Amino acid sequence: MSVNPARTISSILPAGGPSLEYPGIETSSIGIETVSGPPVARVDPRVYSVHGETRVDEYSWLRDRSDPEVIAYLEAENSYTGALMRHTEGLQEQLYQEMRGRIKETDLSVPERIDDYLYYYRTETGSQYPIFCRKRGSLVAPEEILLDQNTLASEHTYFRIGVSEVSPDHRLLAYSVDTSGAEEFRLYIKDLSTGALLSESMGGTSLGVAWANDSRTLFYTVLDEARRPCRIYRHTVGSSPRTDVMVYFEPDESFFLDINRTRSRRYLILDIASHSTSEVRFLNADQPEASFQVVQVRQPGVEYSVTHHDDHFFITTNDGAPNFRLVRAPVASPSKANWSAVLPPRPAVKLDGADAFRAHLAVYEREAGLRRIRLVDLASGEEHLVPFPEPVYTVRAHDNPEFDTTLLRFTYTSLVTPNSVVEYDMAFRTWEVRKQTEVIGYDPSLYRSERVFATAPDGRKVPISLVYRASLHLGAARPLLLNGYGAYGFSYDPAFSSNILSLLNRGFVVAIAHVRGGEEMGRAWYEGGKLLNKRSTFTDFIACAEHLVAEGYTAPDRLAINGGSAGGLLMGAVTNLRPDLFRVVLAEVPFVDVVNTMLDASLPLTVIEYDEWGNPNDPAAYAYIRSYSPYDNIEAKAYPSMLVTAGLNDPRVAYWEPAKWTARLRAVKTDSNRLLLRINMGAGHGGPSGRFDFLREIALKYAFLLDVLGMSE
Repeated sequence: MSVNPARTISSILPAGGPSLEYPGIETSSIGIETVSGPPVARVDPRVYSVHGETRVDEYSWLRDRSDPEVIAYLEAENSYTGALMRHTEGLQEQLYQEMRGRIKETDLSVPERIDDYLYYYRTETGSQYPIFCRKRGSLVAPEEILLDQNTLASEHTYFRIGVSEVSPDHRLLAYSVDTSGAEEFRLYIKDLSTGALLSESMGGTSLGVAWANDSRTLFYTVLDEARRPCRIYRHTVGSSPRTDVMVYFEPDESFFLDINRTRSRRYLILDIASHSTSEVRFLNADQPEASFQVVQVRQPGVEYSVTHHDDHFFITTNDGAPNFRLVRAPVASPSKANWSAVLPPRPAVKLDGADAFRAHLAVYEREAGLRRIRLVDLASGEEHLVPFPEPVYTVRAHDNPEFDTTLLRFTYTSLVTPNSVVEYDMAFRTWEVRKQTEVIGYDPSLYRSERVFATAPDGRKVPISLVYRASLHLGAARPLLLNGYGAYGFSYDPAFSSNILSLLNRGFVVAIAHVRGGEEMGRAWYEGGKLLNKRSTFTDFIACAEHLVAEGYTAPDRLAINGGSAGGLLMGAVTNLRPDLFRVVLAEVPFVDVVNTMLDASLPLTVIEYDEWGNPNDPAAYAYIRSYSPYDNIEAKAYPSMLVTAGLNDPRVAYWEPAKWTARLRAVKTDSNRLLLRINMGAGHGGPSGRFDFLREIALKYAFLLDVLGMSE
């Protein structure tokens, strides 16, 4: 790739240099040369040689966030974005008020019974965060507030609760807090009888936390320097964390840890997993000082998970079954030699997992892109599927903490049906909607959803989910927002969002491209979009866009695309391949500097990600990644209008990836279309933590989209 020097004439001055300014942009003590346009990053070519290829990176200096020059550049980008979006502030406020106006701000979750307590979250009008509460015995009992996140968050610009686990005797609450967005949590223990925090707290923790049955022993996961949860510690309540015992360390940098307690409360489960291999260990929850035992020693490429029932484990595994199968093994000797079949592998059905209850087994599976729940009566062996009322929908299981119950709780939703918390009686086969999220002013009869299929270059049929107003005449090309992800086997299921009503009510069609790399269509769908098959993700997405144009849903000058994180990689790749096909690109925390990130094993998650993208230390993997990495494939041509976002504290996609990508695009592209970068200087991968602050971010994104399409009035 060559860089046009005429397009990179400005540079950021070193600290202490004169203060220069952009027209209409506030300057700082570290200025940037005056230009009649956006910030232009300093070009500082650095040469790298990999597998005999020489690569030049002009913007690698942006990786040093401790450099005031870097911060000044990021702030200049924010100022420029603010200046160019200033004329849309009225529209942003209108969009924000629309979205907020659909929320029932004072609301209550469906209480979850654990023993004699009912636990729930509630929200209050004007408050950004939920309040965690409980009542004893019944809902008419006095309320106990366990965590008021609004109070805890009051002194922080960012606030997130990681875990909140009540001890088995209901007297203590272990909860963790992230106040930067870096996903590094501090773990606290609260005495629920007094409301006081215990003196001990543990820093550098991840999301894995589990109580032993004595309510005095707490297991938790600890991060390494690469933010990989790789250690499990055992803490005794009332003791100094300095005396905590490390009970497990995972030396393989491609594996990460999690810990939880089984629904039966009999065992603690230690999950050890990479993106392609797993191992499970278990510990009697009544014997916290004993040693963890292995269910089945890890084997490369073999994944499995367990759920406990009486003297057996039910195990979901891909061993000998690409779409997974269900087996049973005795707790006393759970290795593969003692596995017996429960549900055989089925070529067209992907088995996602199972939950064991006293009398039933809930099996989660997927066929033809849709999630199903199969229920098995453990006494009779009789099976049935839970019926769902719509042809295209999404269902997600809840934690369901009670073992001795016939009630299975899950969330049901679709593109036109708001989230509904359902309790299904597994014995009597009855369905009760305990709560449907109230969306103020919403009438589902005014909207329609459907699923169509595009044909990929290799002939595979790629599903597309769509939603639009029922009154919309589809004969003429409409503005359309096409979303995509396609990585890690994550299934981008069609779920309700009240926020997109602000687009639908303005005549938009909103769509999801269920491209390979996800697992919507089974395990092979995932395998077909990872490693040396990754380009299928991009060609699938392009095929979906072309199909929607060919069928008259939209036209290239009315087509916008959106994706975040690995979906941001998708945005960058398809924009390089077919910039003529899209009018607007929304790239949220995009993973776009794939080569440099995957070559740096010191970065968070890099080694873990080898199973997903490939290890570029291998020449073949390097060449393939190099062929699609968005940062490395920018060309001197016209690109669509683009809004790019980043988080300064993002541990998953470092801020410098979208920053470098934006800088190089500015230097190379030949058009005058808008290219804006917005960096959240106080958050991480997920953006702002408060529910209303998050709506402000969406309002900005939608305003940019509407403005570019000439729909801002």
